[in-house]
Amino acid sequence: MQIMPQISDNVMASPSKRIALSPSATGLNPAFAGLQLDGLPPGPEAPEPGHSGQPAAAVKAGRVVLRREKAQRGGKTVLVVDGFGEQHSADAIESLGKRLRSGCGCGGTVRGRSLELQGDQPARVRAFLEAEGFQVAGEK
Repeated sequence: MQIMPQISDNVMASPSKRIALSPSATGLNPAFAGLQLDGLPPGPEAPEPGHSGQPAAAVKAGRVVLRREKAQRGGKTVLVVDGFGEQHSADAIESLGKRLRSGCGCGGTVRGRSLELQGDQPARVRAFLEAEGFQVAGEK
């Protein structure tokens, strides 16, 4: 029986290469080496942590696509609201889905970044989404 020597993790790892960020380091970026900082006005004050001093910017609703699906659903009709932009978080889509299901009186779920609503009522769904500020394309 032959015993293999154990190799520690430190031996296999290569040393970390770091770039010095101190202003005295030479060769960092010669294009800015000649700048003089004396006499410049002070910059804006940093806001307190957790408070920016300005109201939070409203998220633009954007454009969504409404489509009707029946395939592989046992003949049942489902409306799919798809195409949410990156500005919408998963929590925001979930919250919109809850309000939409409540407003239309139907069931449904969130799958990925799309909403699936049970039933065939595209006019109600479109009216609700337009009232929320979305531009709705698709089913009429």
